[in-house]
Amino acid sequence: MSFMDQFAAFVDNPLINWKKIILGFTTFQFCFETYLTYRQYKVLHREKIHPSLKGEIDDETFKKSQLYSRAKARFSIITGIYSFVQNYGFIQYDVLPKLWAAGKSLYTTLAPFLPAVMQSSVIVHSLCFLFIFNAISTVLSVPVSYYQNFVLEEEFGFNKLTVKLWITDLIKSTVLSIAIGFPILAAFLKIIEYFDDGFIFYIWAFLVVVQIVAVAIYPTLIQPLFNKLTPLEPGELKTSIENLASKNEFPLTKLYVIDGSKRSSHSNAYFYGLPWAKQIVIYDTLIETSTTQETTAVLAHEIGHWALSHATKTLLIAQAHVLAIFTLFSGFYKNKSLFESFGFFNETPIIIGFLLFSDIFQPLDNIMTFLMNLLSRKHEYEADEYAVKLGYSKELGKALTNLNVKNLSSPDADWLYSSYHYSHPILPERLEAIAAKEVQYATKEK
Repeated sequence: MSFMDQFAAFVDNPLINWKKIILGFTTFQFCFETYLTYRQYKVLHREKIHPSLKGEIDDETFKKSQLYSRAKARFSIITGIYSFVQNYGFIQYDVLPKLWAAGKSLYTTLAPFLPAVMQSSVIVHSLCFLFIFNAISTVLSVPVSYYQNFVLEEEFGFNKLTVKLWITDLIKSTVLSIAIGFPILAAFLKIIEYFDDGFIFYIWAFLVVVQIVAVAIYPTLIQPLFNKLTPLEPGELKTSIENLASKNEFPLTKLYVIDGSKRSSHSNAYFYGLPWAKQIVIYDTLIETSTTQETTAVLAHEIGHWALSHATKTLLIAQAHVLAIFTLFSGFYKNKSLFESFGFFNETPIIIGFLLFSDIFQPLDNIMTFLMNLLSRKHEYEADEYAVKLGYSKELGKALTNLNVKNLSSPDADWLYSSYHYSHPILPERLEAIAAKEVQYATKEK
């Protein structure tokens, strides 16, 4: 008997009450994350700005950023309670079997109109179940999304959405999830069904292909549905960025401006694409609020991520993570004690098994997220250092400060909260590291 067979036999124990275990995990995560938010909320009541930011951020902006961050923290606690009640209710009151039965009813209604090969398909039943599940999830998320955009973000001047655009985005996202997500899910379920216990490698390979295709089609097929991308007009900024890319042998093929201002006044810049053809996208809000050198410094930081292979390293870790997930899942997807704990006595649907396994795996996934955040913060420091070596230390520091001011990001954070939640160091930490590297390289030059 292989190790995975022994593992599957160990976890398929009728004495294990999986419902209580998952409820325990769900409750612990809610309590822990609420405690972290409480710690952060106390930090957000500090009235004195970090010493390194005196003269960089005025008192009025600091007070407003603290108010905004406290409002987001309160909202986070409320949404956390809302989400916890939903999850607890779904588990405690065996909602999944009821939704599975509702999916069966929908499937029975549709079956006469389906091709013969699909009229007795567990996969189509699973898609009907998921349609109902997602519809309920979407309806439950609408009040949260509305309040976040039209109350919280509106109060602090960030929301640029209209109700019409918000509804349009919701409809587009729903249609895309059905048009793209459902065929992918159908293939996912078919691979597991066909290869049975040997599905792990094939699922992993399939998801790798899906990711590559997604990267290839996103800029031309999906992004234009939500935002307008226009080529950056010739001028000082375009010349500066192209010179930077050329100097660093960055494979820049296209340079776009995105109309982020039609939804929010928050600023950002990013690049995407396959390894041999990268496209840089700059938010119009960033261009409006930053100088040419500051915007170039932000992109020098982004190019640093590329030059130091951060995306490749993260991708490799992510693939190992995916393999680990499906290796563990192979020990659960036929676990009768797991299914029976949730009211499935005569069948073990793969989609249900994966949803339940996701709840079981959540604590390990949280640990993985924590470790990835540690790695991400390390990468941010390294990318900042790369920009400093290119001579953009002052411009990058100014750009980061401007972004912090314009986005009303809190310049301080509780250490435990930031360790768990933040993928980027807070502003004082980054500015201190940039200043230290600037002195280091200046000393070397001398």
